[in-house]
Amino acid sequence: MRNIRIITNGIPTSVGPLIINQPLPVGELRYADPFVLLHHAGPQRIEPGSEVHKVESHPHRGFEPVSFVFSGTVIHRDSLGNVGKISGGEVQWITSGKGILHEEGPSLDGSSTGVDLELIQLWINLPSEKKMMEPAYQELHKTAIPDLLLCNGKLRLAVVAGDMKGIVGPAVTQTPISAAMGWFEEGANGMIDFIHDDCMLLYVLAGTLEINDEHVASAHQLVVFDNKADEVSIRAREAGRLLLLSGQPLNEPIATYGPFVMNSEEEIREAFRDYAGGKFGTLE
Repeated sequence: MRNIRIITNGIPTSVGPLIINQPLPVGELRYADPFVLLHHAGPQRIEPGSEVHKVESHPHRGFEPVSFVFSGTVIHRDSLGNVGKISGGEVQWITSGKGILHEEGPSLDGSSTGVDLELIQLWINLPSEKKMMEPAYQELHKTAIPDLLLCNGKLRLAVVAGDMKGIVGPAVTQTPISAAMGWFEEGANGMIDFIHDDCMLLYVLAGTLEINDEHVASAHQLVVFDNKADEVSIRAREAGRLLLLSGQPLNEPIATYGPFVMNSEEEIREAFRDYAGGKFGTLE
């Protein structure tokens, strides 16, 4: 079985109006190639009449910011002219490439009683030859995301990207990536297979999992596996939710600052110059 390399704990922080747990990066794990950052927002109550909970217009370059919504509704607007909305079980996949501006935030979606918002934003690095590609936007709704049942039906994976046991997710990825949102019942017990040599991560949003019969991971913990085997075993001590990821490492230099992920400090400075010069477009 694939051994555990490290388990990290989420650091409490905030992004705009959202309360965040951040298990990547942390002091003991600055980068899990190709995954740069993981932010878990919520569960957080959005009340009617409250101040607008929106992350205002901001730029990105050099990576893919992906939002996995577990509950609630998120609205999006960007400099490509896209205006979209995704709800629980749905995904927004942005390829920032050479530069994009966007704003996003939770929506009451017509509710008069308020909604509970829970989402993960994941940053996936782009290889050097694709960092200046044209930006793109994908909005993946539940009708397009197939389910995979494992552990005698007690673990449901919504396969967003990649091929898992012949179930193929709809996301178009720039490097080999597998991603699945998961919901598990107490007592779920079985094996999860992954591609050899990929970076494999398992993040627990809620609940408790026993992994490989010896490690326990609970809410707000990120499990990072080594790349020397293809499968892990899980047993759910308590029902909950998870995000399952694997990706092919880029093995390239990385430089990050604010909303930019590049290969060098000079490229970061160039990104700031281009943003200041209006090269990321505008939001109408």
